[in-house]
Amino acid sequence: MTQTPTGQQHELRLGDQSAVVVEVGGGLRAYRVAGRPVLDGYDATDRIDGGRGQLLVPWPNRVGDGRYRFGDQDLQLPLTEVAARNAIHGLLRWVSWSLVERDEARVVVGATVWPQPGYPFTVAVHATYELTGAGLRVTVSARNEGTTAAPYGVGQHPYLTVGTGLVDDALLMVPARRWVRSDDRGLPVGTEPVEGTDFDFRVARPIDALVLDTAYADLERDESGRATVRLAHPSDGHGVDLWLGEGAEHLQVFTGDTLHPTRRRRGIAVEPMSCPPDAFTSGVDLVTLQPGDTHTMQWGLTAW
Repeated sequence: MTQTPTGQQHELRLGDQSAVVVEVGGGLRAYRVAGRPVLDGYDATDRIDGGRGQLLVPWPNRVGDGRYRFGDQDLQLPLTEVAARNAIHGLLRWVSWSLVERDEARVVVGATVWPQPGYPFTVAVHATYELTGAGLRVTVSARNEGTTAAPYGVGQHPYLTVGTGLVDDALLMVPARRWVRSDDRGLPVGTEPVEGTDFDFRVARPIDALVLDTAYADLERDESGRATVRLAHPSDGHGVDLWLGEGAEHLQVFTGDTLHPTRRRRGIAVEPMSCPPDAFTSGVDLVTLQPGDTHTMQWGLTAW
């Protein structure tokens, strides 16, 4: 049998919903409802590009120069965004995640971050994907299996689509009061209110030609504690809600302008994150996992 570039494919089904979770990186390759793609994903014969569907552990987004201090240690991560001199999107994107549990509508996959250059800590991670009557629910749980405290952050990188040729035509709603201004390396230089800026999507409006690779903070949440991003087709009545629950305190929105021309602005990445970019340096919402401590981030998708 020919091996796929993303290893074993875990297919989930419930009613008119289907999803595929992959072995490489433990990521989400596809999600469909009533035959309509909810994700701008990729085929089983393709390699992952643009972080598509990947889990970002033990940090999301960027660490400037890959350099940070934790406790009494000065640490240096490998630079994986070389041109910008950043370490980007963690350490588990390209490793095999083991199958832990599965049934027809649910799968649990797991991997461990072992001590290594720049991250001398041991953190075990499980990702649970479950199809429910309300859509897809994702839970990412981490436990410090080492003997010393460990810095930790988590995110995920799904690209959403509502069937428009380009995201320009889609209607976007982002329930955030503040946006993060960044430099030309994608590193934060400060946060500002969204009011009066091009980055204010608290009321749904077309994306048009706006270029977004933008982190958001101070999310507005409902009585259940969820913040919901909405992407809607401008005319056919279909759309998708991405909700951020426990542990998902921040958000990155990316219109894909730096991707290959065949994928550029075809979907919009809406990335739940536990912390903002460069949190290993700033410490903002960075989780310190003591030995035996756990952290959970939960998010999900509802198509309509």
